[in-house]
Amino acid sequence: MEEITSTQNAKVKKWQHLTTKKGHQKYHQYLVEGWHIVGDAITAEQPVVQIIATAEQLNLHQHQFPENVETFEITDEIAKKLSDTVTPQGIFAVLDILAAEHVDPETATGAWLLLDRIQDPGNIGTMVRTADAAGFRGVVFGNGTSSQYTPKVVRAMQGSQFHIQITHGNLEEWVSALEARKIPVYGSALNAEAKDYSTVTPQSEFGLILGNEGQGMSEKLMTQTTTNLYIPIKGQAESLNVAVAAGILMFKLNQNLA
Repeated sequence: MEEITSTQNAKVKKWQHLTTKKGHQKYHQYLVEGWHIVGDAITAEQPVVQIIATAEQLNLHQHQFPENVETFEITDEIAKKLSDTVTPQGIFAVLDILAAEHVDPETATGAWLLLDRIQDPGNIGTMVRTADAAGFRGVVFGNGTSSQYTPKVVRAMQGSQFHIQITHGNLEEWVSALEARKIPVYGSALNAEAKDYSTVTPQSEFGLILGNEGQGMSEKLMTQTTTNLYIPIKGQAESLNVAVAAGILMFKLNQNLA
């Protein structure tokens, strides 16, 4: 095991770079932080290539590391340098970004959550975790949605990204392909044509699109969907947070939970 004590060490600088889009593209790797996510990655047999930890974290978790994984002991100062949090736990892992798992919408089965230009990492993480909890097959990150490898998104997903399929795709193509197979695609919209979500019969196979926090779904997608749904608001609030709306709809629409 190599011990690193300087924040100027070349490896530390590379690990920092793995929290950026340029670093992801250059090295085809990304950094995860915290034992919850590192441990989930190990359990899910993700491609963990390096584990970086303080002496305290090594004492706690080293017996759970995979055999032959490259391990580094770092100082608290380096942990703060690498961390995206105010109070870092002091344990990180480098994972390979494998060739993006392509899911063909012409053969995809089960329930799928489609993210249309969702930007906020907390919203993305909540929706991925909820899709995991609601028994969805996977989540499609559409064009304009924040990357799944940025530190805030990685942390917000809390390991659920290792439990369900995560893929990137053109949502217009997904909608067309699903509907061609008579699989309904639901959108979320506040307009006169939208249907009360509570009147929809749960399905075992469907797509559900949630749109950008400020702008909602794109106009083109809104015209492509089988049905657009709304959630009646009883109080004075103008609208629901997109992740809250997604959770309500996912648990209502999935037949496997009905």
